[in-house]
Amino acid sequence: MAISPEGTPCWADAMFTDVDGAKDFYGSVLGWTFGEARSEYGDYTQAYADGKAVAAVVPPMPGQDVPSAWCLYLASPDVAVTAGLVRDNGGEVLMEPMRVADFGSMVLARDPGGVVFGVWQAGTHEGFEALAQPGAYCWAEICTREPEKSDAFFPAVFPYHVKRMDAGPMDFKVYDVGGDTVLGRMRMPEDFPPEVPPFINVHFTVDDCDAAVVRATERGGQVLFAPTSSPFGRFATLSDSQGAVFSVIDINTTEGEMPTLTPET
Repeated sequence: MAISPEGTPCWADAMFTDVDGAKDFYGSVLGWTFGEARSEYGDYTQAYADGKAVAAVVPPMPGQDVPSAWCLYLASPDVAVTAGLVRDNGGEVLMEPMRVADFGSMVLARDPGGVVFGVWQAGTHEGFEALAQPGAYCWAEICTREPEKSDAFFPAVFPYHVKRMDAGPMDFKVYDVGGDTVLGRMRMPEDFPPEVPPFINVHFTVDDCDAAVVRATERGGQVLFAPTSSPFGRFATLSDSQGAVFSVIDINTTEGEMPTLTPET
């Protein structure tokens, strides 16, 4: 696949204390297979769907004690410039620009409302090799308790045009790049577990949402949002056996009318 336009989600990975357990869980739920761990890169291990790279898992560095969570990477032509924009707009750079051999360069950052995300400048690793097919990334949304901060921050760092979605009482917006909707932003509802910090909810494609949920719970996952049909597909939000939150979506099972989008910027 070609290098993604700036601001487009281009990769996802997650850190797990029990990497073998994560492989078992996602291998069952999403049908992933896994490449060899690269010891020179901290045992970073790519996951594949139908032979195409779709994500990666990695153990924490020695002495590092952080909860398991998925990290979404947004494409950038220059991670050093993007890091500067993060700081200029009230965000925090958690990991300074770092080159990863000839694969590319990365940054880890946090928006003013606490949402952690990655930035990726592609080299030989251009990102997702498949999209919106079983096991592959499909969609993501910023879930935050301070949406006004995200709405000010992300369009200042990336070339996003913001649209408000007519979603009833839900506060939901989408960010477009070049006419394509690439990312959502949702205010976390009040009944969302208070111990869950703001995050980016990554959606992976499945053939059958309900069956994927059953497989997840059989391997220690928990259902945070039960399977629901929507105009975009039938989806559910889960936490895996180590607590990382993600969603599954069957994009071929839809219900209802597409909501109206109203441009804001």
